[in-house]
Amino acid sequence: MLKTGSVAPEFILPDETGKEVSLSELLQAGPLVLYFYPADFTPGCTKEACSIRDIHSDIQSVGLQVVGISPQDADSHKRFRKEHKLPFRLLSDTDKVAIKMYDVDGPFGVGVRRVTYLINQGKKIQAAVQADVLVGRHTEFIRKAIILRETAGMRKSTRDEN
Repeated sequence: MLKTGSVAPEFILPDETGKEVSLSELLQAGPLVLYFYPADFTPGCTKEACSIRDIHSDIQSVGLQVVGISPQDADSHKRFRKEHKLPFRLLSDTDKVAIKMYDVDGPFGVGVRRVTYLINQGKKIQAAVQADVLVGRHTEFIRKAIILRETAGMRKSTRDEN
């Protein structure tokens, strides 16, 4: 896992539609929650993706965006997004290029570590969390980023409070 304060490595990967996307291009829209996960359709990864989906409007409301990366191909990502109604992009890293650059390759090159980074528009890693089994830690991490941005007055629009 890369350390907080380090520069996020540039990458170009295809999304679920096959369109190539770079880190620089993604950051033009604002700070990025970049999460790496092992595989589409597995129980832990499905739980993680759906928990991020469920807070996606809060993520966007503070000017953040979220993108997931795993080694599956674009077709798998397309099916995964559709089946679980995921409103964010999934990038394919079939050759594990970004996975290795972000130091999230599994032990002995097997699998992918479950890591989430918060990257600012200057390509600096502001925070990171690694939790391979405790999927909820990633959602907690994202919620904290949302709260910090709300506290800093970054909320774009108001929402109804229940």
